[in-house]
Amino acid sequence: MLRECKSHGYFRGEACPICGDKGRFLMNEKELDQIGRTMAGVLRHFPEKFGLKMDSQGFVSLKDFVNALRTHQRRYHWVRPYHIIAIIETDPKGRYEVSNDMIRATYGHTIELDLKLPTDNTPDKLYYPTTPEEADIILETGLKPSDRKLVHLSKTYKDAVVAGSVRTESPVILEVDAKKAVEDGITIQRAGKTVFLVEEVPACYLKRAQATEEVKE
Repeated sequence: MLRECKSHGYFRGEACPICGDKGRFLMNEKELDQIGRTMAGVLRHFPEKFGLKMDSQGFVSLKDFVNALRTHQRRYHWVRPYHIIAIIETDPKGRYEVSNDMIRATYGHTIELDLKLPTDNTPDKLYYPTTPEEADIILETGLKPSDRKLVHLSKTYKDAVVAGSVRTESPVILEVDAKKAVEDGITIQRAGKTVFLVEEVPACYLKRAQATEEVKE
């Protein structure tokens, strides 16, 4: 459920997490999921299918996106720009960004872009989930992009487990010595709240990670 509190802005759920007010209804869970999936597809993979012009950093016009959504998916004729802003501002993973009436996905792209994301506040260690079959190969040859344009790293071991569970029931988690990599000149960009992007990670910065106490519990 997506709602808006007059005092504290947009939120997801039945009541404002700050004051408990039910706020103004914006959209239900089904609508939130379906519009979110459309946003992911258009902003990460196929803006041309919606007739949208994307700049080199992945931004498209918020107004144009809303008009395209209403044209291609007529059941959402009621959507306005503030609905999309509400989705972006309440996304728990920070998957999207709005700036000067332009919106973009912050990661997950399969199209060539120059995202120019922040490179500060990189943790000393980052993590990557893989399958048991692929782990040894990666440890020997390094990490390179596969279905995406950049390698996606997780902020914590637990984040990596969650991300990896989409592909395999028991993901193997690799640890990346991000501190050493950055010191050696490798650029790591911060995308969203739990994701970091890098062009590739040589094998010398990789090792099998040990499960954290938080995950063991």
